[in-house]
Amino acid sequence: MIKHSKEYLQNLTPSQGYELLVEGNKRFINNLKTDHDHLEMINETREGQYPFAVILSCMDSRTSTELIFDQGLGDLFSIRVAGNIVNNDILASIEYAVKYVGSKVLMVLGHTECGAIKSAKQGVEDGHITALLNRIQPSISKALLKDGKEHLFSDSVAYANVENSLEEILTRSEIVKQLFKTGEIGIVGGVYNIENGQVDFFKNLTRKEKKQLVSV
Repeated sequence: MIKHSKEYLQNLTPSQGYELLVEGNKRFINNLKTDHDHLEMINETREGQYPFAVILSCMDSRTSTELIFDQGLGDLFSIRVAGNIVNNDILASIEYAVKYVGSKVLMVLGHTECGAIKSAKQGVEDGHITALLNRIQPSISKALLKDGKEHLFSDSVAYANVENSLEEILTRSEIVKQLFKTGEIGIVGGVYNIENGQVDFFKNLTRKEKKQLVSV
């Protein structure tokens, strides 16, 4: 079955999509990256796109999701904004991905040493940056109430910021909420460590199915 096809995506379950991300990150950190044939991917995707996951992540130049999860052209919807915050345009993009294209996994990915979080902690105010950083302030307050010891990495605000974005998506998007309730999509929260390339998949709200993993 061709990976970049409607049939492949329809037969893929949310938990299988989640495993593709987990296995891809393992390849990345062990330098066992797939030898992607980009020309072939262009040929496979010229008639349409069928990404199995939509990932909201930070615009940080070190956090390219296609590289972190060892995926190629047409595999992921990548939404990137400083601090992986949520706004109406991002919600609309996510809704398009999961409802109209059929992506099976929605992920919010934060990272350690985030410049937006550092600036929010410092109370930076400048132009449009001010409003964006204000969206991160609740995560700072939330992180202060926890010791962060339950997480793999020590950056507690990064974790709280991912959780807040996931909660905002589920609260504000009825489309996402209903698809999640019926098990049509899985939801995942993760934090990427810029020092070693590892992703801590600390929040996996994806149902497990018994169906065999679709070969790639």
